[in-house]
Amino acid sequence: MRPLKYKIELSESEKEELEKIIRKQTTAQNIAKRARIILMANSGEYTNREIAKYVGINENELTKWTKRWVNSTTKNIEEILEDRPRSGRPATITAEQWCKIMALACEKPENHGVPITHWSHSSLTTEIIKQGIVESISPTHVGNFLKKVELQPH
Repeated sequence: MRPLKYKIELSESEKEELEKIIRKQTTAQNIAKRARIILMANSGEYTNREIAKYVGINENELTKWTKRWVNSTTKNIEEILEDRPRSGRPATITAEQWCKIMALACEKPENHGVPITHWSHSSLTTEIIKQGIVESISPTHVGNFLKKVELQPH
């Protein structure tokens, strides 16, 4: 049996917390899998291949999580198991513009000469661009934003 690349040593309290994370019904599946990886690696009874197969991931991903655990400087277990923030395109729509979009969504389309009773994401997007609130935005982006702020347009 080939030893694990990264040796995991857990205190009793860490084991208890990881087991609690796994048992908790509200824990996201990916977090529970990562907790299980750490617990299984700690036991010393399994190879990378056996752990990966049991958890349903490849060995490279398993190594990524055991390495992160070993190299982590934080003691917050959930933080270690979380995905790291991804770099992405910076926001191009300001808070002020989002406020204007929300205000428009709360108004009746007839007030803006649009002959419909309720905004669709597409018609709202057209009006947002027509009013010059933003230069461009997709109906999907508008819909996702309205859902996020729990706003149903009139």
